[in-house]
Amino acid sequence: MSRKITFLTLFLWLMTVTFPVIAQQKTDTTYTFRFVPQKDMFYVPWNGNDTELARLLECIENSKATIFDGKLPLLVDGYCNSLGGEAENLATAKIRANRVKSELITRAKIKEENFITHNHATGGDFVIVRLTVPAKETAAMDAEARRKAETERLEAEKRAEQERLAEEQRKAEEARLAAEKAEVEKAAQQNTLANTPSETKITTDYHLSLRANLLRWAILTPNLGVEWRICPSWGIAVNGSWTSWSWKDKDRRYALWEVAPEIRYYMGEKKAWYLGAMFKAGQFNYKISETGKQGDLMGGGITAGYQLRLNKALTLDFNLGLGYLNADFEKYEVIDGVRVRCGNETKNWCGPINAGVTLVWKLF
Repeated sequence: MSRKITFLTLFLWLMTVTFPVIAQQKTDTTYTFRFVPQKDMFYVPWNGNDTELARLLECIENSKATIFDGKLPLLVDGYCNSLGGEAENLATAKIRANRVKSELITRAKIKEENFITHNHATGGDFVIVRLTVPAKETAAMDAEARRKAETERLEAEKRAEQERLAEEQRKAEEARLAAEKAEVEKAAQQNTLANTPSETKITTDYHLSLRANLLRWAILTPNLGVEWRICPSWGIAVNGSWTSWSWKDKDRRYALWEVAPEIRYYMGEKKAWYLGAMFKAGQFNYKISETGKQGDLMGGGITAGYQLRLNKALTLDFNLGLGYLNADFEKYEVIDGVRVRCGNETKNWCGPINAGVTLVWKLF
């Protein structure tokens, strides 16, 4: 009994001392690539194959020198048992192993002589790749991999920070250029408006103007008016005329007064054209021949016109009015300096009732 106890104690001590040494000698690193049953295509993203391939490529990269020297072969085992016969399974297992090797040859530049291949008609539908790496080397590779990963992380953070700073600088430069461009365009627009001919500028910069119809002044009928521009599209104008002339010892006479309010609607992009509605009322006394006429007139109609800007203060207004006028008057003759009534008469007129070339002076 004492011998058995002594032998068991010695055996346990040997296992305690020997197993760590053996464990430190070599470490098997295994990678499994799965295939669709009865198929030989190697689908990398399928069923975790992409993760296994990434791990295997990293391991190969860390041990590439040893692998190329032939000291560390890649053990490739192809398996297939989903077909009908052993020959078919072995053939498919071989193709599967070759597809995995081709992927490694393409990606990691491994050569055919760096592989040891075995094919099996049992087990399942997969390919196993094993590397027998010494434990110390594995630890060194792990440390190197961690160091490399940390270095790559720091470099990635540095690149990200540089890209962020570059993006902020680019946006700031774009904002600066946009502000400069907007300032230049604003200055150019102001300069263009300042140098544009008056008729091309929209009349939005005044509210009240003084008016004088030059045609009325030309026929010795002084005319004045005002216009209130409510907004760029609407305006209200009131024009008035008055004259009183006599000659040949008052045997000849030309006297008139009238008031014509008008509302206008300005059209177009430049607000230069307009349409309006006008009302006219007044009195007259004409004696150009032997018979004189004295009475009242009243009417109204539609006006239309165009305003030509001369400068910031002056505008020429060309207008024409069409409509209806009614004149109710008395006829008279002058005998020995005395007016003698000859009768009454009423006339109606349809057609032009107003025309003008009006000088407009902006007050404010």
